[in-house]
Amino acid sequence: MKIAVIGAGASGIMSAIFSKNENTEVFLFDGNEKIGKKIYISGKGRCNITNSKGIYEFFDEINRNKNFLYSSLYSYTNEDILKFFNENGLKTKVERGGRVFPLSDKSSDVIKTLENVLNIKGVKTILNTEIKDVKLVEDKFELVCNKDYGLFDKVIFATGGKSYPFTGSRGRGHEILKNLGHTITDLKAGLVGIDVKEKIRKYSGVSLKFVDFKIYNSNRKLINSEFGEMLFTHTGFSGPIVLKSSKYFDNSKDFIVSIDLKPKLDVHTLDLRLLREFDENKNKNLKNVLSNVLINSMVELVLEKSEVDGELSVNQLKKEDRKKLVETMKNLEFNFKSLRPLSEAIITIGGVSVKEVNSSTMESKLIKNLYIVGELLDVDANTGGYNLTIAFSTGHLAGVSCIEKGE
Repeated sequence: MKIAVIGAGASGIMSAIFSKNENTEVFLFDGNEKIGKKIYISGKGRCNITNSKGIYEFFDEINRNKNFLYSSLYSYTNEDILKFFNENGLKTKVERGGRVFPLSDKSSDVIKTLENVLNIKGVKTILNTEIKDVKLVEDKFELVCNKDYGLFDKVIFATGGKSYPFTGSRGRGHEILKNLGHTITDLKAGLVGIDVKEKIRKYSGVSLKFVDFKIYNSNRKLINSEFGEMLFTHTGFSGPIVLKSSKYFDNSKDFIVSIDLKPKLDVHTLDLRLLREFDENKNKNLKNVLSNVLINSMVELVLEKSEVDGELSVNQLKKEDRKKLVETMKNLEFNFKSLRPLSEAIITIGGVSVKEVNSSTMESKLIKNLYIVGELLDVDANTGGYNLTIAFSTGHLAGVSCIEKGE
């Protein structure tokens, strides 16, 4: 049995590994010069392989079509993924939030492990080869590319979404599958930064920890709140809690974002804290005293937003000014402009409609012996190793299903 796997990312590599046995000839195609290009940049170059939470907890982190993933995630769990890598020589570690990384902190070591297994299994990896189309020839498949590889009995599509196009994920798989009759839901950026209308370039690079990031609609109704770490960019915000919140934004609507710089202190307690600082530093400039409460870059921003003169000595400060400072620290507001483009997103939201894919096998319900895995599907999850887990698990399920159906 001859199998083609299109795309050598996380899901495609797993598909190729688990579809290869003594009775199968497996070809793994990729347009890049090496495998795992998106794996290489994942986790800021460290590769967050999976998460150590109980597999039942994963479903709280999946944003779309979580029921579709029950078969794949339970048939190949995060523990199975870790066992696979550990048994093949990769040492791992668990960090905050259950995130699992290679002990070396090098995503290249993850790729080397996968490459080694592909070689041991005897998968034929064909690089620098873009598959431009897939045609049905009776009950077999013809791949349109720069060379004739003959007809294939089965094809696994694992070409990814449209985020980070420089890694090879340019949406070609969606186009081919649409031409073959599949429904592609709207594609948009997932786990991506945002831009705001205010000019904040001078704060670019400032990192905030232990803050609340809140989203309000135009009617001041709270949409979502996340606690954790975020980052100022030239034009807006990024970082873990912003990426996680990005799914709530819509470029066609108005939103207000609010940063609570002191979420563990209520207004009254924060006011008492300021009073104590002011009492101990009566003759000092306000901006110098505020540096005891906030990081320096946020002192400037809070003074700017509250319209209080930082050059005033503390003993000149009015009660109303102190109230403004407290309110600003608890509610640093910005006006949402837009999500950053899909090309900058960590994942693609949307994809092949899961109604057209058998969740127990990853086989297309429309075309026999055609399988669809990973980010091509209309499924996505939060940061923390969940999306890579989905890729590995759906790839595994397609691979073993190919063999089971072929025997």
